[in-house]
Amino acid sequence: MKLLVLGGTEFVGRAVVEEALAMGCEVTTFNRGRHAPLPGVTALKGDRTAPGGLAELERGEWDIVVDTWSWAPSAVRDSAALLADRAGHYVYVSSRSVHPLVPFGADESAPVVDASADDGDGDYARNKMGSELGAVAAFGERALLARAGLILGPHENIGRLPWWLSRIARGGPVVAPEPADLGLQYVDARDLAVWCLEAAWNGVGGAFNVVSPAGFTTMAELLETCVRVTGSDAELRWTSADRLLTEGVRPWIDLPVWLVGDEHGFLHGGDVSRAVAAGLRFRPVAETVADTWAWLQSVGGSAPQRPDRPQLGLDPKVEARLLGHE
Repeated sequence: MKLLVLGGTEFVGRAVVEEALAMGCEVTTFNRGRHAPLPGVTALKGDRTAPGGLAELERGEWDIVVDTWSWAPSAVRDSAALLADRAGHYVYVSSRSVHPLVPFGADESAPVVDASADDGDGDYARNKMGSELGAVAAFGERALLARAGLILGPHENIGRLPWWLSRIARGGPVVAPEPADLGLQYVDARDLAVWCLEAAWNGVGGAFNVVSPAGFTTMAELLETCVRVTGSDAELRWTSADRLLTEGVRPWIDLPVWLVGDEHGFLHGGDVSRAVAAGLRFRPVAETVADTWAWLQSVGGSAPQRPDRPQLGLDPKVEARLLGHE
């Protein structure tokens, strides 16, 4: 299989490259060259946002293209149009954020945001939806839209699981958001990558919620696993959502992964039966956490951070107040 990855050096794109190489694929990457390419790939350079930036893609043929773009949809539209006659399948790693706040249990047929007239760099949801439209316009049924939710795993450059691991590794009492049995839904970047490659190779097209089933793990299982794999003496202090909100703690930002109310139902309650039927598999949460911790240690404990995403994590002063130390 000949694979072209648009990106291919960070988090999801990196996972796609690594899994594809493990499968024996012939892999080409295309990006701006800001990070060293992985060994074993053919590396092409270009800036998708610059005039003439796609010149390196004007020749060549591939079985599958994987695109993880998150910004102005014109980049996906232009790339897909250029490659439509020379590639078999176009996989766009999208997001469940293309839906407005839909209820728990919603599937791929739920309403989506309107991005039909958006030709610029809008908000995240419209960027992803506009990019989906661009991929479908060029590839039609040969476009596979992988609507991921929360993505975890090694090389995460958002800061969610790395923050929890780093905080818990420091030990002592740790604020944990109740309820402990709050169901969580996520996908390991490597499972996402494998599914995208296998589904595309099998000719699958259309939109899929690519994330674990609702309740695949819980907040307690995730955080207790962090305690175990780091070997720390951390003590999880379960704190009510009401108190956290009263103290100004922001779900998702100050305490990553945690959400409340309708937002929890939306992000952690998607119907994934379609992707599961198409072969989506999930490794245990313990493997995701342990592998992320091992990677985090290998880079000195400080994970890289995407510059377009906010810094995550609870202010130590707020945590001390919640723990009764002030």
